[in-house]
Amino acid sequence: MNSSSLSPGLLRLSRIAAAVLGGYALAASVAVFLAAVLPAGRAEAVVGGMQWSFVAYAAAVIWAFSPVPLLRVWLGLLLPALVLGGLGWALGGALGGMGA
Repeated sequence: MNSSSLSPGLLRLSRIAAAVLGGYALAASVAVFLAAVLPAGRAEAVVGGMQWSFVAYAAAVIWAFSPVPLLRVWLGLLLPALVLGGLGWALGGALGGMGA
């Protein structure tokens, strides 16, 4: 099913969902990844990751409403979120744990 077969309301709703949910997933994964890899103390790395997550969220919202196909929007948000989140989780565990 392509996006041209969806009603304009569903297309808009999907882009809003991509901006909110996909943007949140991307921002959270950027924060986790940067907290694991930034060369600073743990607290400073976490704060740095959180600051960059705001930039990532704003970029994700702009990307969600850009004139690109809807599938590309979702993939462009979720694939980097999965990769960065997985790398951050793996590196966080390898570097002494970032959780319990």
